[in-house]
Amino acid sequence: MDSQSKIILIAGPTASGKSNFAVRLAKKIDGEIINADSMQVYRQLRILTARPNKKEEKKIKHHLYGIINVNKNFSTGQWLKLAIIKIKEIRKRKKIPILVGGTGLYFQSLINGLVKIPNIPFKIRNKIRLLQKKIGQKKFYKKLLKLDSKVKKNLTLMMFKDQSEHLKLKHIQKYQCMIGSKKQKLIFMNLFF
Repeated sequence: MDSQSKIILIAGPTASGKSNFAVRLAKKIDGEIINADSMQVYRQLRILTARPNKKEEKKIKHHLYGIINVNKNFSTGQWLKLAIIKIKEIRKRKKIPILVGGTGLYFQSLINGLVKIPNIPFKIRNKIRLLQKKIGQKKFYKKLLKLDSKVKKNLTLMMFKDQSEHLKLKHIQKYQCMIGSKKQKLIFMNLFF
């Protein structure tokens, strides 16, 4: 395997020395570092997340650190798109991309990709959430079973100590659901979480 086909992934728990190791490695192999930590993407969390300091960032090029404001949502999908762009840019410069961080989902998305989930309008999500809240989890779950009996293998109804009930998704599934007089296709993953 030539150096242009390599991507190095450094993962581990907080304060385990990942960043220092990545900087030393990048110097040794002529690499550039890409952030793979979900908190370090936020601009305002420099101190709380032990983000590389200005001195380290000058020695070795760092990417995807402090790129978004804390008041904005930032998804794994958004990170993955940016990470792929950065990997390609680094390779064009004949350097080795080194991804470092503690967010396992980021690494999983890079290795295995993400499931395609269609965008569900908030109006539909809110109607389903209201219906769920109005009739309760048990009735909502039974209604869902009537729509598709196979849902049972994909969802479990969980009871918590406070006696509240929550549906937990095992797999993503698409369903037809009646809302008023309109039939809507929904991905329930987006409705419960």
